[in-house]
Amino acid sequence: MDPPPRRPAAPLLLLLLLLAASSPAARAWKKDEFRNCNQTPFCKRARTRAPHSLDAPLSLAAGSLSVSPDGSISAELSHPSRPRPLVLRLSALPPHALRLQIDEDYSAATPLHRRFHVPDVLLPDLEARTLHLPEPKTAAGVSTVALSSDLDVVVKHDPFELTVRRAGSGDPVFSFNSHGLFDFEPLRESKPEDETWEEHFRSHTDKRPRGPQSITFDVSFYGADFVYGLPEHGSTSLALRPTRGPGVEESEPYRLFNLDVFEYLHESPFGLYGSIPFMIGHGARASSGFFWLNAAEMQIDVLAPGWDGATTLENGRIDTLWMAEAGVIDAFFFVGSEPKDVVKQYVSVTGAPAMPQQFATAYHQCRWNYRDEADVDGVDAGFDEHDIPYDVLWLDIEHTDGKRYFTWDHSAFPNPEEMQRKIANKGRKMVTIVDPHIKRDGSFHLHQEATEKGYYVKDANGNDYDGWCWPGSSSYPDMLNPEIREWWADKFSYESYKGSTPTLYIWNDMNEPSVFNGPEVTMPRDALHYGDVEHRELHNAYGYYFHMATADGLLKRGEGKDRPFVLSRAFFAGTQRYGAVWTGDNSADWDHLKSSIPMVLTLGLTGLPFSGADVGGFFGNPEPDLLVRWYQVGAFYPFFRGHAHHDTKRREPWLFG
Repeated sequence: MDPPPRRPAAPLLLLLLLLAASSPAARAWKKDEFRNCNQTPFCKRARTRAPHSLDAPLSLAAGSLSVSPDGSISAELSHPSRPRPLVLRLSALPPHALRLQIDEDYSAATPLHRRFHVPDVLLPDLEARTLHLPEPKTAAGVSTVALSSDLDVVVKHDPFELTVRRAGSGDPVFSFNSHGLFDFEPLRESKPEDETWEEHFRSHTDKRPRGPQSITFDVSFYGADFVYGLPEHGSTSLALRPTRGPGVEESEPYRLFNLDVFEYLHESPFGLYGSIPFMIGHGARASSGFFWLNAAEMQIDVLAPGWDGATTLENGRIDTLWMAEAGVIDAFFFVGSEPKDVVKQYVSVTGAPAMPQQFATAYHQCRWNYRDEADVDGVDAGFDEHDIPYDVLWLDIEHTDGKRYFTWDHSAFPNPEEMQRKIANKGRKMVTIVDPHIKRDGSFHLHQEATEKGYYVKDANGNDYDGWCWPGSSSYPDMLNPEIREWWADKFSYESYKGSTPTLYIWNDMNEPSVFNGPEVTMPRDALHYGDVEHRELHNAYGYYFHMATADGLLKRGEGKDRPFVLSRAFFAGTQRYGAVWTGDNSADWDHLKSSIPMVLTLGLTGLPFSGADVGGFFGNPEPDLLVRWYQVGAFYPFFRGHAHHDTKRREPWLFG
């Protein structure tokens, strides 16, 4: 293998410092590297707003409520401070789900920018399944429409408020904006002279060229004793604990912002590697669910009784506050008799989990990194010698040629196809890692092609975004673009991925995306994607699109006859259609073992059941008793994998007696 080209001293020093920062000791949770709500202007503004504190609340324009030809109901929402009104659309899905969409009205003039609607998450036949709503009945500033035989939707005009209630008793199930916290910051064409749009965090500057554009609203769950969902965060509780109100110590909201958080806190509302903005309310008599399709950063408060200063508390009602940096409102309200009814409706919108192959549900053995083909042979033989069943052996980043994905280190893995065949002859499979950061190396064919075709995410100035990850200087394919996803999928063909075989499957890591020198270890929010979309608008879905393209690649490779297996660290609503996920870089301690159970259960409740945690903990060396207990728990994870950092002791099961 030819030696790598020499780099100038300054960039090389920077790379060494960045890689040193990613060692186990340095990569432990560092609170100061990540923003809290008070450092996030949209969250701070929304969280300090009192209920019903707007001077002129949002109202539904009189006479604007009408039934559209497609059976949906539309209306205009107005506010004195808004340069243009908002357009509201209500539609129904079987058996009795309500969809609420709110965006700015662009009919009067073509704006410089439009708000981002997240594509390719909802099932493509959703509009065809939409039911026709009947004509609303309006009296005294309130419109009522039948959602189903047992549910009504009630819309109060001024101030605007929406309630889903039971038709017979009139008991509410949900309310939207009943506390008057709705705010929809308008997109503006230019910055007023007296405003500052830039935001600063540590050494990073977000130019925010389109200004503040956040959305806030309150949702109340009636008849609910507990609420669940909102992965991913570390917790030893399955139910979501209150984050604000009487009896709650100072707390952060539940944050949904996909980040590479190493050795994360086992008990914290801080967001981790994936985000699913779906919450389930459950009580003794019924269940309900709320899903907001929005891929921008979100912060969600679960409010303790009395948070609004009310002296008379209503039993069986849980109030929540939803805040997002950008996007639109595209929300779904689900009603069921029990949680499984709600989850069934949610997956009818975002898709059912992919059926895994049988081997994928068995035990997987992984380490960063098995050194070479002899090491692989020894580990495989060790399972046979000790009569321990396993089905899949994994290779981390060191198997590549200088961290160039779709390649092999030919000094350590000179015969990758033969290695895979030997494993396959025993009925086993292998998995290799393919991350989204592409090494910026002029001699690397993948980088050459992506550069020539203009396939990389751009920085705020329109140049190929250059960030630092495992290979050093790296760029990231713009997976929002369907053409680029198709191009990426083709890279998994046997012709493109030399040395791969039909029994080789894929692991997508670092796809939040992780950028070692980026703000909060990720991509800047003002980076630009396909269609002039800012990264802030789709951040939480980047890994989802990467996972989708990889799974499609394996499907194409097998000509549709071999079900893909792709593990992803980042996830979003709809990820369940493409494969498995795991809970990321945990630690070898009892607290992380304990928190793994509600974390995996929460993923299942939010439509993503094929998940697990690294058995034994990725960082650190587990004591034998902890490892044994973790294997006992791990056998019940739907995805069952042992994995460890390269600085830990070897951890094949027979080494612990």
